[in-house]
Amino acid sequence: MTVEFMPEQTEMLASSPAKEEEHPKPTAAEENRPVEAQDVVEKRPSFKEESNFLSDLKDHERKALFELQNKLEQHIAKEKLLRKDGNDDRDLSIWGVPLSSTNGDECTDVVLLKFLRARDFKAKDAFDMLRNTLLWRKENRVDSILGEGEGELGDEFGKAGFMDGVDRGGHPICYNVLGAFQDAETSNMVFGSDEGRKKFLRSRVKLMEQGIRALDMRPGGVSSLLHVTDLKDALGFSKKEVRDTIKQAVQLLQDNYPELVARNIVINAPFWYYALNAILNPFLTQRTRSKFVVVRPAKVTETLLRYIPSEAIPTHYGGLKRENDIEFSSEEGKVLELSIKASSFGTIEIPAHEAGETLLWDFVVLGWEVNYKAEFVPADEGSYTVIVQKGRKIGGSQEEPIRNSYRNNEPGKIVLTIENSGLKKKRIFYRFKVKTALSGEP
Repeated sequence: MTVEFMPEQTEMLASSPAKEEEHPKPTAAEENRPVEAQDVVEKRPSFKEESNFLSDLKDHERKALFELQNKLEQHIAKEKLLRKDGNDDRDLSIWGVPLSSTNGDECTDVVLLKFLRARDFKAKDAFDMLRNTLLWRKENRVDSILGEGEGELGDEFGKAGFMDGVDRGGHPICYNVLGAFQDAETSNMVFGSDEGRKKFLRSRVKLMEQGIRALDMRPGGVSSLLHVTDLKDALGFSKKEVRDTIKQAVQLLQDNYPELVARNIVINAPFWYYALNAILNPFLTQRTRSKFVVVRPAKVTETLLRYIPSEAIPTHYGGLKRENDIEFSSEEGKVLELSIKASSFGTIEIPAHEAGETLLWDFVVLGWEVNYKAEFVPADEGSYTVIVQKGRKIGGSQEEPIRNSYRNNEPGKIVLTIENSGLKKKRIFYRFKVKTALSGEP
């Protein structure tokens, strides 16, 4: 919440005119700096996305691609790819990409490479997988699924999955929130009947199709998603129908959406998840297993930061992204990072060059448990420092980032002081903006 500080809401430091405290010069590690991907990526799982440029393919990969292209063209020419239904196979497409190479669409090879990689570049196996996927899409009317209204599935499914933002590599982020089914009534409605389970599976398919709309299937484009699956408050898997439905969903996505998920981060994983893993692993390929990152509750924010910038992580996961934020857009307020060593402190300064400006700041601490205060220090040494925020402790239970504002009556600067009295380094992610009266902003 943004707090507008009026004169009667501030306190004057009457003891002395404005004078900056004597602080030791911060080390290079403590200097304020933009947050770069290399700063936060510590260790990646074994999976790494490959190039989709033909020039980057190995000889056996290029050979397999040509073999798959020829097999497709032969079946399309003879109209043998799908069962006869009066449709012309030459117009076949998947995810908006034509499958016939004769169309000259540069996206075609990227799609075919996804099926090849899912089958270790065995052209026949990739062809069979593609054909089965096309048949499955036809039988389940997948191409028209995005035209279905939310009411056809139910409101509970909309809360359980949504697209929001992109990661550091530009992958659109798909959130699966299984805690949406935590209460007994919703659980029974979703998993207690064949109709409910079918709707659950269809909702997962619809979410995938929504995400694919945001992809770029051209060579060099971002052609896969990042999945974040939140198991907080999720049901245990003691019920057979729940286990079977989850297994079916995993198998369905693996069989029909090859190489469309670059990473699958499972957060807030409870102990029962590891038992579920033992059940699911036999159904997953080694390539699929290598994309999973499993995170216990205490490490959620730290892990998400390896893949997603702080400004794109929702506040309830420890980031700075607020829903319907009117103050900071994705184009403004670049996020910076300040590292504070154990038993030390750091400062953040926001300059105000003219009177009548509104200074707005937003920050979150990885690890929390720090002391924080904010002051306005006038440029005129004869003026008094204004206490904007009295010193207070931000504890581990803090869920929202700190956001505050101050309207100045004279030039100067806001100084935020954050003290780390703990035994481990703390990382602060922050951004700020200055709104002038001439900008027309309130």
